[in-house]
Amino acid sequence: MVDHLKDLQEMAHDMLPHGGISKDTVKHIDARVRLRELREQLPTIIEMNGEAIQALRGRYNLSQAMLAEYVNMSVTTVSKWERGEKKPNGAALRVLSTLSQKGPEVFNR
Repeated sequence: MVDHLKDLQEMAHDMLPHGGISKDTVKHIDARVRLRELREQLPTIIEMNGEAIQALRGRYNLSQAMLAEYVNMSVTTVSKWERGEKKPNGAALRVLSTLSQKGPEVFNR
């Protein structure tokens, strides 16, 4: 796969000593490269419906209260997810996806 951002980063670093680009621009490009590398390392976010959340709890023998602790939400919210009244999103969905892919032991470090 062609990596245009990495190519741009290399060119920016080559031009920096000659004044062809500012240090701030190079820092911005470097930050974008690091962000993309981080995104590539993170587990993929999986959309989860109520059945998937119930299955996740069953797979790891978690009560609704235990799952609520993992995702830092209330038991009521977990219950609403499982009944399809609400859908997890944001940080809670990231935690659910990580939990699903790596198991609860990933949080016990």
